[in-house]
Amino acid sequence: MKTSIKILFLGLSVLSAACFAGDGKTKAMTCSACHGMDGNSMVNPEWPSLAGQHASYVVAQLKAFKAGERKNVNMNAMAAPLSEEDMQDIADYYASQTIKVSSVDAAGTELGAKLYRGGNAATGVPACMACHGPNGAGNPGSVYPALRGQQATYTALQLNAYKSGERATDAGAIMRTIAARLSAEEIQSVSKFMQGLH
Repeated sequence: MKTSIKILFLGLSVLSAACFAGDGKTKAMTCSACHGMDGNSMVNPEWPSLAGQHASYVVAQLKAFKAGERKNVNMNAMAAPLSEEDMQDIADYYASQTIKVSSVDAAGTELGAKLYRGGNAATGVPACMACHGPNGAGNPGSVYPALRGQQATYTALQLNAYKSGERATDAGAIMRTIAARLSAEEIQSVSKFMQGLH
């Protein structure tokens, strides 16, 4: 089993190194298998859409994957051969793309809408829009990601990863602290609500 993982890692690294040449769009070709040609991931809801995401955030996450600070066997392998220039070029390309917002069934998003806009004073959860903006556009200066249009399944996975401490790439443990106070219902509802923001 360990040998097959090493072979997978080596294969992905070689493929990545071969494909990461040229401009951002060319360099992002390898990424498109999971994240979509234009950064809109439509194949698997567990994979994030990168279209319209702030370049500063994408670069920060690629660096975290490369350093092993953020764990994902596929992304750790894909980020390993990237130079800082590669990361910036890929991030700039995705930032220039337009996120495609899916229609969302309003059922089950009411709690999420309240949480996103007003937080939950009883549990000490601040409004999500305080950092991520009223329409989920984020804040590139503070490296707070855009969340609008992101697939709800992916967002819920990340909130749960912060809640468990599995993901720890948040400065000052901001998201770990917030996610720890969220109920399972709140995570599902706010994730679904954010998917429909635009």
